[in-house]
Amino acid sequence: YSCTCPVGQDGAFCKHCVAAALAWFEGRSKQATPPERKGKATVTMDDVHGYLATQEKTALVELLMQHATENDRLRQLLLLRAAKKSPKGIDVSTYRRAIAAAVDTGDFVEYRAAYGYAQGIENVIDSIDELLREGHAGEVVELTENALAEVEGAAGSVDDSDGYMGEVLERLQELHLKACRKAKPDPEELAKRLCEWELRTDSDVFFGAAESYAKILGQRGIAVYRRLAEAEWVKVPVLGPGRAEVGDYARHFRITHVMETLARQAGDVEALVAIKQRDLSLAYSYLQIAETYKAARKHDQALEWAERGVKAFPKRTDSRLREFLAGEYHRRKRHDDAMALIWANFTESPVLDRYRVLKGHADRIGRWEEWRAKAIAYLRKSIAAAGNNAVDDRSPWSRRTDRSELVRIFLWERNANAAWSEAVEGGCSNDLWMDLAGKREKEHPEDALPVYQRQIEPTLSRKNNDAYRAAVGL
Repeated sequence: YSCTCPVGQDGAFCKHCVAAALAWFEGRSKQATPPERKGKATVTMDDVHGYLATQEKTALVELLMQHATENDRLRQLLLLRAAKKSPKGIDVSTYRRAIAAAVDTGDFVEYRAAYGYAQGIENVIDSIDELLREGHAGEVVELTENALAEVEGAAGSVDDSDGYMGEVLERLQELHLKACRKAKPDPEELAKRLCEWELRTDSDVFFGAAESYAKILGQRGIAVYRRLAEAEWVKVPVLGPGRAEVGDYARHFRITHVMETLARQAGDVEALVAIKQRDLSLAYSYLQIAETYKAARKHDQALEWAERGVKAFPKRTDSRLREFLAGEYHRRKRHDDAMALIWANFTESPVLDRYRVLKGHADRIGRWEEWRAKAIAYLRKSIAAAGNNAVDDRSPWSRRTDRSELVRIFLWERNANAAWSEAVEGGCSNDLWMDLAGKREKEHPEDALPVYQRQIEPTLSRKNNDAYRAAVGL
């Protein structure tokens, strides 16, 4: 069912669908219906099986051929079965045609047709999977690569909101890897195909192949992979702080990932850092290098790169970089330096998440009461300043200032009374009012009642069944 009314668009079986169904039932009741027959059906599928077992082979072949001309999937299945029995071996061209026919989108595959479309491709993949189980690994390597290219090409013509095409691509890649393990193709040729594919793909096909295919490629294959990647890597520009013009970002990301994968495979920390150093356009880039050194237990280098990052991005830097550096300062008993960084994080964005981080670092040195008082005072001062600078509330561009963040903080601290007082005095967001009302309704129903009453009209205005149920609840 579907209906264009508001209730129907919410996915509910609306009154218009009910009316249509009742009309249909009424029409059926007026039709003459044969009397019901009591007892078991006289003919079952067991009887059909017995009947077919008595027929001549030629008659059964004719019957199957007749149905194959009318049923596309049956015809495709029979063609693929016959392709396996070719006197000259597996007829790969028949499988290629089956793949092309299954992947052909026509004009465009709409959302409702996407599942059936993907299932048609899955049926062909089932047949390719059978080939692998029957020992035809070399042919499966070729066919899965052909299918991956076809599916990638068709992806833009499918509404794949539910991700069916992603599942098809994932299954084909898994099948390709299994086939390569059995077929043991030439490692240099395989490396060339995988690397070129990984660098051009828009669907993450063979993403990280240097790692997942490492045993199959061996030293010879990895050497080819590295040579091809390095030829592309020299074209990548060196980016300093604040410079992020990389041209084709997707290709830049892919070649960087390939180089990092090769470095990790070799266990070369310095090579990995050298790759990451090519792009220092973001504070996060410095954090990645610092984390790489820390994972290798090179804490001095980790500290150095974290400090370089904070220096390169002194304002509005990545909060994770400051937190990392604060952790390294704590490690060296430089607690004041650590707290200065975390305080800078909080003052740039005084919200609950950063308040919690501030508490975590202050707790490490047993000074939370001091830092808590400082944080609450800073929040009150910020709210007051925002209120003084606020545009007239009657303007459509005005942004109301309230005490939502203080309310969130007090609720997180399980101080519901303080949170309520802040909300009453300075206001808060709608979701917080509802949270507060829920906490007060038992002991202070006179406080909760007006909060719920204010919600009824806005809720009813949505005019759908969920809204009506919510309004009754209120």
